[in-house]
Amino acid sequence: MFEALHDLIAYQAMQRPDHVALVDKTEQLSYADAWQQTRRLAAGLKALGLQRNDRVAVFLEKRFETVLAFFAASAAGGVFVPVNPVLRPAQVAHIANDCAVKVLVTSPERLEALATVLADCPFLHTVVLVGDPPPAARPGPRIVAWREIAEEPAEAASLARPVDCDMAAILYTSGSTGQPKGVVVSHRNLLVGAESVSRYLENTDADRILSVLPLSFDAGLSQVLTAFRAGARCILLNYLLPREVPRVCLREGVTGITGVPPLWFQLVTLDWPREASERLRYFANTGGHLPRPALMQLRGIFPQASPYLMYGLTEAFRSTYLDPREVDRRPDSMGKAIPNVEILVVREDGSTTAPDEAGELVHRGPLVSLGYWNDPERTAERFRPAPGQPEGLTMPEIAVWSGDLVRRDKDGFLYFVGRRDDMIKTSGYRVSPTEIEEVIFASGLVDEAAAVGLPHPTLGQSITLLVKPKNGAELDTEALLAVCRQQLPTFMVPQRIEARSELYRNPNGKIDRKRHAQELIAGQQEDAHD
Repeated sequence: MFEALHDLIAYQAMQRPDHVALVDKTEQLSYADAWQQTRRLAAGLKALGLQRNDRVAVFLEKRFETVLAFFAASAAGGVFVPVNPVLRPAQVAHIANDCAVKVLVTSPERLEALATVLADCPFLHTVVLVGDPPPAARPGPRIVAWREIAEEPAEAASLARPVDCDMAAILYTSGSTGQPKGVVVSHRNLLVGAESVSRYLENTDADRILSVLPLSFDAGLSQVLTAFRAGARCILLNYLLPREVPRVCLREGVTGITGVPPLWFQLVTLDWPREASERLRYFANTGGHLPRPALMQLRGIFPQASPYLMYGLTEAFRSTYLDPREVDRRPDSMGKAIPNVEILVVREDGSTTAPDEAGELVHRGPLVSLGYWNDPERTAERFRPAPGQPEGLTMPEIAVWSGDLVRRDKDGFLYFVGRRDDMIKTSGYRVSPTEIEEVIFASGLVDEAAAVGLPHPTLGQSITLLVKPKNGAELDTEALLAVCRQQLPTFMVPQRIEARSELYRNPNGKIDRKRHAQELIAGQQEDAHD
């Protein structure tokens, strides 16, 4: 039915013209109005000289214009690039230059912050400003007001008709170990992902889905597309404090939330109005394993809600989910492949692992993205022929080799073991930091924990545990060590435990182990030098 991303909004405008598509604070936008504005904006972008496959970066907080810019870029034949609003000017400039952004959609405040780097963005020819009229003329790209291009007659633009394997967006992943890299996703990736996720979440046009994750994060973008695929209402939230989430859920009658573990750790500490918690139909976790104690707390807060434990990677958009009916039996599982996807677990030689044997997760199917933008070397490392293909196949199917270690039990359910590059190698063993962190979190003594490996002359790596004590209390190191000694083998017991008021996070809200490790290693080197 759908070939291009903007077909989603066009279809809902025809089927449910008066149904609310987006909510931002107290304002609402219907599907009909959203489609009308999308067409006008597409015409405006083409009038600015946007050509097929030109990149349109959107550097805004969540608001109507952010979402409309995505769909308008698609309708104009361009490629949208959502830029996380928490990024610094140098990171935004890197993205703009890396994928040769031609048009930047941003606000006056953000434009002012970018003033020092715009001169270093030679491909950028136009800034579309959302908000006040453009400032006085200045050197650099031309600046036009959003409302000016939004006034173009909708009929003035002949909408782009891409095939579904054409580029639709470039999603930049966190750059904790270097500059962010852009994952190129097609219209097919986004459309099949929206169809698959909305199917297993059983979304309908009666749902009210809270958008609380960044739209630059594949899971955050998925919330909007899933809502639009089902004709549901999407509530945009730029939350500053966790307590805002229950308030918005109560006001808007939210029926579905998807979050990452650090967000859930905060939300379980809040008092939820009964009407808000009982209205929730489902909650979903992605972006990391949700420890069992936190899962149980969420189930107590949301007694009517079905819990969905999910896994995804930007390179394949979405990958697995655990059927809520299996949560009581397998609360630590990441489930099985989502509809229209196959997940393989393979050894280094590409052969299939035995039950409960750890191997690399390989994702195949129509959600496999188009690789990393302008990075053939890293693309060749991660995007490789799928294992087990028929002999004689001249053009092999390409799959995503995730770099994640998982195991599959005898019933086919998957369990996360750890990232290959996060694994701690100590005393001849390979240790998953996640396994240590879950034991610590289950103790009830901390709000969050991160285990990292540091160079050690005899062990290979020593284990350092960074924790955020419960409710700001003082760190009880001996109590934590006692828990570790009781529940973990000796080689997994941390050699060092440190308290932190906050743990570093990457722009998508995940705990940034690599940044912590880099900081600790730098400290070791300074101490050695002194």
